Amino acid sequence: MTLFGIDRLLAEPELRRPLEGKRVALLAHPASVTRDLTHSLDALAAAGVNLSAAFGPQHGLRGDKQDNMVESEDFTDPLHNIPVFSLYGEVRRPTGESMETFDVILIDLQDLGCRIYTFITTLLYILEAAAVHGKGVWVLDRPNPAGRPIEGFTLHEGWESFVGAGPIPMRHGLTLGELGRWFVDHFRLDVDYRVIEMQGWTPEHGPGFGWPENRVWINPSPNAANLNMARAYAGTVMLEGTTLSEGRGTTRPLELFGAPDIDPHAVLKEMGRIAPQWLEGCKLREVHFEPTFHKHVGQLCAGLHIHAEGGWYDHQTFKPWRLQTAAFKAIRNLCPNYSLWRDFPYEYEFGKLAIDVINGSPLLREWVDDITSVAGDLEQAASADEEAWADESRRYRLY
Repeated sequence: MTLFGIDRLLAEPELRRPLEGKRVALLAHPASVTRDLTHSLDALAAAGVNLSAAFGPQHGLRGDKQDNMVESEDFTDPLHNIPVFSLYGEVRRPTGESMETFDVILIDLQDLGCRIYTFITTLLYILEAAAVHGKGVWVLDRPNPAGRPIEGFTLHEGWESFVGAGPIPMRHGLTLGELGRWFVDHFRLDVDYRVIEMQGWTPEHGPGFGWPENRVWINPSPNAANLNMARAYAGTVMLEGTTLSEGRGTTRPLELFGAPDIDPHAVLKEMGRIAPQWLEGCKLREVHFEPTFHKHVGQLCAGLHIHAEGGWYDHQTFKPWRLQTAAFKAIRNLCPNYSLWRDFPYEYEFGKLAIDVINGSPLLREWVDDITSVAGDLEQAASADEEAWADESRRYRLY
């Protein structure tokens, strides 16, 4: 039985003892539940914790906001009668006013193990504010469903954003609690930081690897519908910076991609020619879909569905970031003038292409657009970043 941080905090009174006499806030979302699916806010209140405030990240405490850059408002929780502050609304950093509502904040967020997933940036912003205001920060740890593998370019200096909290690769291999330890050290934060560790989490063991079989999957954000999405996300999230549909407006968002004007059979064949090793560890299936909203709404799209599941899944071999990059390269090779890169403000970053903001530098886009580049060029550059992060991050692991 795998116990998450919230489960241990509730089950072990000695862990809660430092909270006695303190005003306690909770940062949470819909996946912030105990093993019996009670929301953490309700469970903590029932356990006698003195809850004075709550906070919601992107998509809101209730997870009701569908798309990026759709903001949530502050409100008062009707059951517990405490203020709920949005950290994806008028502000993305906690204000001095909201910081004065608590002594210790508990962070109980299910992450996806990807740098661009904004919950890790929200963690950093809270740690920075807590250092200024003298508040305690506790992470109630949860699994990284993508497990320990590391992949992608490291974010370059000057490319920090709400989807780029620091020099981290796309797929970082840490839990939220572990990543918080790295933040404290890297940014030299003087803050009372604690991690309530999980019990029984074994990220190197299958079939779930990062995700325990005995735990129900609940969407941490509206389009994170299952474990397959979490595994593919470090690659498919890059589709948000392209004109290709990432499946928003379908029942399998961020597991597939396509457009009305591509030939998936030709794309798959070209991907295999570019780098057959990048397609291993999963199954790619040709699909047709018609988004009900978002990109290409109401149009029949052809594309590929990534199945990092079942008998095809190999945890160590599957490379979602490389796989999706191969798809971009294939489309560029087949259609040199294809309008691939989407030019629009992405997560409040203006004047930069979204694909570059997502990757933390222009390197990936430049590799795709360079007609002379080959798979080995990207492999060499990415491997250096990945090895450096593996060496740096290893000492922050708790499991």
